[in-house]
Amino acid sequence: MAAIRQTPLSCSGHTRPVVKLAFSRLTPYGYFLISACKDGKPMLRQGDTGDWIGTFLGHKGAVWGATLNDDATRAATGAADFTAKVWDAVSGEETATFSHKHIVKSVDFSKDSSQLLTGGNEKLLKIFDLNKPEADPVVFTGHTNYVKDALFLPDGKRLVSGGDDKTVRMWDVASQTEVKKLEFDSIVTDMSLTKDGSILVVTNGRTVSFFNADSLEKLKSYSTPSHVYSASLNEDKGSYVIGGEDFKLYKFDYETGSELESYKGHFGPVHCVRFSPDGELYASGSEDGTLRLWQTNVGTTYGLWKCVLPEDAIEETNNGGNGTNSVKTEG
Repeated sequence: MAAIRQTPLSCSGHTRPVVKLAFSRLTPYGYFLISACKDGKPMLRQGDTGDWIGTFLGHKGAVWGATLNDDATRAATGAADFTAKVWDAVSGEETATFSHKHIVKSVDFSKDSSQLLTGGNEKLLKIFDLNKPEADPVVFTGHTNYVKDALFLPDGKRLVSGGDDKTVRMWDVASQTEVKKLEFDSIVTDMSLTKDGSILVVTNGRTVSFFNADSLEKLKSYSTPSHVYSASLNEDKGSYVIGGEDFKLYKFDYETGSELESYKGHFGPVHCVRFSPDGELYASGSEDGTLRLWQTNVGTTYGLWKCVLPEDAIEETNNGGNGTNSVKTEG
């Protein structure tokens, strides 16, 4: 049987490195993808095809963080202009701006979209009330270096954060106190939660680790082929993908850590990878200024990928031959 070739969809439009990606959940209109880029112009796309929908204009510096709320009606971004912004993701209009005293690296909505969590080079976490945007934020102190990622846990009562001080910390929102701290031997480069909120994925150095998000108990830890900048675990917990310094995308078996596939499509380090909410594809963003969409199961018809049987395979089948049909993808 002929090998089935992975044909990634390349999404152009950005002019500088793409540093962060986030998918919405599944909505009645499909699902959506937002990208943060050093060109200062975060973009919204249809998640399954990569088709450009719009660009959020208003930041005056590199955008380091971007996210969508569950139903993709709101977007949030954090940037080097010392602000976090909230946007109407349907109209593209800016609805709120929150000033900070340093670069904002991470933004995350609470489950009900009523609060925005930020983190960055202030070494602080801040929660802003989107129903009272003029009110002072709730502030969490404790990190001793820049915060790379900060996330709400599903219960909304706790947060997790990680960054350049080589720690991942859990916080209690009501008391604004740190309740647990994990220490690593190198800077935390990425942190993500599975969509069901059960597993926290952390990358640092040449290691990807998986933790119970409720207790921060380590579930698994695997070494990586090169310095890893980002990882994402599929919702079925069957596989995870990583990207990093060597320009390649790797997919591994979650239970065993064995490599399933690897692909080189980018022309620079891979800064971010995320699985789509249905698990059918994963997106990557790179230093080369592009984001790419990759099929989880190569050879299936999905989005813009169409699988066809070559004419000779169809003819052989029609003639009752015993040959094996081959399949190719057309992107």
